[in-house]
Amino acid sequence: MKDVAILSAVRSPIAKAVKGKLKNIRPDTLCALIVRAAIEKSGIDPKAVEDVIIGCAMPEAEQGMNVARIISLLSGLPDSISAATVNRFCASGLHAIADIAKSISVGQIDVGIGGGVESMSLIPMGGHKLSVNPDLFLKYPEAYTTMGITAENIANRFKIKREMQDQFALSSNKKAIFSIKNGYFKDEIIPISLDTSDNKDVKYIFNIDECPRSDTSLSLLSKLKPVFSLNGTVTAGNSSHMSDGAAASVLINGSKAKILQLPIMGYFRNFVTVGVPADIMGIGPVVAIKALLNKTGLTLSDIGVIELNEAFASQAIYCISALNLDENKVNPCGGAISLGHPLGCTGARQVATILREMKRRNSRYGICSMCVGGGMGAAALIELA
Repeated sequence: MKDVAILSAVRSPIAKAVKGKLKNIRPDTLCALIVRAAIEKSGIDPKAVEDVIIGCAMPEAEQGMNVARIISLLSGLPDSISAATVNRFCASGLHAIADIAKSISVGQIDVGIGGGVESMSLIPMGGHKLSVNPDLFLKYPEAYTTMGITAENIANRFKIKREMQDQFALSSNKKAIFSIKNGYFKDEIIPISLDTSDNKDVKYIFNIDECPRSDTSLSLLSKLKPVFSLNGTVTAGNSSHMSDGAAASVLINGSKAKILQLPIMGYFRNFVTVGVPADIMGIGPVVAIKALLNKTGLTLSDIGVIELNEAFASQAIYCISALNLDENKVNPCGGAISLGHPLGCTGARQVATILREMKRRNSRYGICSMCVGGGMGAAALIELA
């Protein structure tokens, strides 16, 4: 099996869905800008790319028609390069990168691009036409449990109180604001040139995530009403933001990268996916991380940074507790509650973020992990070069 090196990993700034700065930007156009930037930063000849795989949770409308192929062509790659779109809901972006890594590791290709994109402004959760399979609904209705209710189920089952969730959300925002102020995201974010609202000839640069809130507090968070259950504890403040964004990485056969003397950021070492009960899908990272460690022979003490997607505070708190994680290693730059969660993009965003944080901490290994709608979990092992 061949080493899989990561040459570049970049992303767009993340915007609030519906009313944010990327609300009118087509996701294929946005992701093409990010793919182009990833290629430029990698130092690779674009003609050397052999495959492009993009993750997307709701691949229809503006992000339909095999959006990966559209993105590949829009980015300027020649039409001789193939492309595919994959969907594993919240793990789609990470799955796309893993698929490219698999192809490289077995010698199918030498160079590929993996990434993810989601516009939650233009395509709603569940898509434009939700159609439940009646047979499955009778046999296993939990498969269609809404994400908010799965978060409430975890809070109820594992007795995670509202105050704990709000405190977690506040901490996520504080970490994200600190990271922005200290320029931690500058190297991973590709600035996007946008039209002003009143004059398309006048541009402005969007280069800072707009979801983190510096003005939030426990007092403000505690006043928010539950949004999924009348007597629940899950609110807009302790849930991930609906948002828009894109991310991409260029991966290459490690031996080839050294021959070409290309700068290597890290290595994609392993990837696992698991299934869990759909009505408590938020526990997915617990099972996935355990499976990843078992497969690689590592222990949690070997892991310096963990990007654990904060779909909801309740499930993130449970995962940290169940795995007995060192909280200083988990989402040190903030997570989805503060940064946003553009579904198909998030896993690819995590790769861009964790590589920089691993370098700041001089950590050899890092893990990207998330829960996945329908009852799944995913986790990937990254090694610093």
